[in-house]
Amino acid sequence: MPRAFKDKLLSDDFLVTAEITPPKGTDLSGALEDAEILRGLADALNVTDNQRAVMRMSPLAVSRALLDRGHDVIMQLTCRDRNRLALQSDVLAAYSLGVRNICVMSGDHTTKGDHPRAKPVFDIDSVQLLGALRKMKEGFDLSGNNIGGLPGMTVGAVSNADPSKPLQMLKLRKKIRMGAEFVQTQAVYDTGRFEVFMEQISDLDVPVIAGVIPLRSVKMARFMNGNIPGINVPQEMIECMENADDPGREGLSICAQTIRDLRGLCRGVHVMPIGKHSRTPELLEMAGIRKG
Repeated sequence: MPRAFKDKLLSDDFLVTAEITPPKGTDLSGALEDAEILRGLADALNVTDNQRAVMRMSPLAVSRALLDRGHDVIMQLTCRDRNRLALQSDVLAAYSLGVRNICVMSGDHTTKGDHPRAKPVFDIDSVQLLGALRKMKEGFDLSGNNIGGLPGMTVGAVSNADPSKPLQMLKLRKKIRMGAEFVQTQAVYDTGRFEVFMEQISDLDVPVIAGVIPLRSVKMARFMNGNIPGINVPQEMIECMENADDPGREGLSICAQTIRDLRGLCRGVHVMPIGKHSRTPELLEMAGIRKG
């Protein structure tokens, strides 16, 4: 029987996690096909929660479908769409359906998505949600009522990896104090800067899984630099892609080298393709990662 993600966190394995995006509709086939591509390659699959504030199927349903097919899942949970009642309710529902890993985050603002007039909730923030989950694991809801506990639940958080942002670094420390058992970061392109980030949190005993997004084009790289907080694609990478005969292949090669560089700095990588995982097996092979 495959080891659970929690057991792998406690090992010395270099971990691979990867995002699965729920469908915009009711057809699960695309998400399930993506997950099948990752079988034997990823230690756990993150199921996103209305990623980029775009309305999609609930991660509860997709997580259960993936569990039924033998995948270990990390269900994402955002503060944007739910108040504290609904957040706790969904955690209980997820646990009852077999989900044992949750990763909490604030979530992109609704103005960035496909329902820009939707009212964001943010009743509690990600740090407070981690605190709520810690109480729930101990057997109590936020009002102190007994709920029986959540044995075996593993809770993680997300973070930018920019050491020049002291408030973000402070918030990361708060998340870990509130019980985050692992951290997945925004996409890393500058491994030198990431190394400084890791040095700044070297006193914290928490596994860090670095995000990676393979670049498809120069346009994509420039868009990410200009529009996604916490991401910095170095100019030399952009120039390499500009001069390449096949920019997409060059982007994959750059990502593979980044993964190789990260192996000595953190506990794993979190693969976040823009679109499907069709090239993720090739990426991991290029990076020298073999599972099983």
